[in-house]
Amino acid sequence: MALVTGGGRGIGAATCELLAQEGAAVAVCDLDEEPAQAVAGRLERGLAVACDVTQRQSVESTVARVTDAFGALDILVCCAGIIRDNLIHKMTDEDWTAVIDTHLKGSFLCAQAAQQVMVPRRYGKIVFLSSTSALGNRGQTNYSTAKAGLQGMARTLAIELGPFNINVNAVAPGFIETRMTEATARRMGVDWDEFKRLAAERTPLRRIGQPADVAGVIAFLCSEEASYVSGQTIYVRGGP
Repeated sequence: MALVTGGGRGIGAATCELLAQEGAAVAVCDLDEEPAQAVAGRLERGLAVACDVTQRQSVESTVARVTDAFGALDILVCCAGIIRDNLIHKMTDEDWTAVIDTHLKGSFLCAQAAQQVMVPRRYGKIVFLSSTSALGNRGQTNYSTAKAGLQGMARTLAIELGPFNINVNAVAPGFIETRMTEATARRMGVDWDEFKRLAAERTPLRRIGQPADVAGVIAFLCSEEASYVSGQTIYVRGGP
């Protein structure tokens, strides 16, 4: 049984669909219930759940609801995320807090709630969605900090939860064609098609990534084939 936050769109939605194809029951969790319902409706065993990952009560009630519905929680994938890009001298407190809370606090709250279910069963797979922005990216002090923090969280929880047979990893996408990257193009005043073309030129594989490219790596980390992989960050960026 899998719970995917940010599952209503983009990488999260692609992950829900792939995990379902591989036989998992999937709880599609999103701040907006409507896109979550749209994704869940396409799955053989899908459940749509509206959840604000920045709020402890919302997260804990979501995990309880999912566990009650399916009897277990085997997989947690944290894809919920937002951007509030700006240069440091223009970034507001709200820009900082909204991004840090959604990515870092949200993943922490979800992992904390999930491990309470996983530890007694001595089984679990947790995957955080990091980014190549963790290496630094102009105009993304908040986002880069959050994504770097998720890599540290994955390594630390792999150490803490490993004795309970729980694998914790992170996936760091490069340029992926999503609403988020389109929003970045708009912020920069660049035509979306031109933005994608330039990104493909900078990528050794000479194409931009799709949500399914990331979902495939996430699904691998949630599989038994990856049972000896933990505390790692895998970059999905079309080249080194």
